[in-house]
Amino acid sequence: MSDAPRHVLDHLGVPVRDIGESRRFYETALEPLGFGVVMEFDDPPVLGIGLPRMPQLWLSEGEPGAPVHVALHAADRARVDAFHAAALAAGGRDNGAPGLRPHYHPSYYAAYVLDPDGNNVEAVCHSADSPSQ
Repeated sequence: MSDAPRHVLDHLGVPVRDIGESRRFYETALEPLGFGVVMEFDDPPVLGIGLPRMPQLWLSEGEPGAPVHVALHAADRARVDAFHAAALAAGGRDNGAPGLRPHYHPSYYAAYVLDPDGNNVEAVCHSADSPSQ
């Protein structure tokens, strides 16, 4: 189908209790992946996180519902490792150390951290030729 979309998701919105605390966590945790705050609004407080000019994860201050799982692409396994370390240093809670998850596919390399609101944030690299440190 020639007119099929290039992406499954365009962006995702996640409510957070404290936008300042979440900003500190996400800026630190996602920096190794090359992501950062690329857009923001004050009233109400909203942050757009992603690649330059491409906010794909929107955080808004509000009452979170059930925790969500957000998986973010990492260009290589070393970035997955760096994400995990940075996220823990930023106050995240370990939810799965960096490593292969062959039950998904043989080269699925990921790490999982819970953010300040209990959301499961994952960094994943699908490349088979990207050894970890």
